[in-house]
Amino acid sequence: MAVILLSGGLDSALNLALAARDGRAGLALTMRYGQRAEAAECAAASALAAHFGVQWRAIDLRWLGE
Repeated sequence: MAVILLSGGLDSALNLALAARDGRAGLALTMRYGQRAEAAECAAASALAAHFGVQWRAIDLRWLGE
């Protein structure tokens, strides 16, 4: 099983699609580090994971900016 880093953008969405197609996608992770588009990225990533039937988690890394 693969862990896919999923930002919600085109590149990571394609990686998720290919892994899901091959039955290897086990978990999709989105990093939350205080980016301006965080809400939109998380919404897109969550929707993509749901579409491909993959468990999704958002990891809080906002402490990196401190």
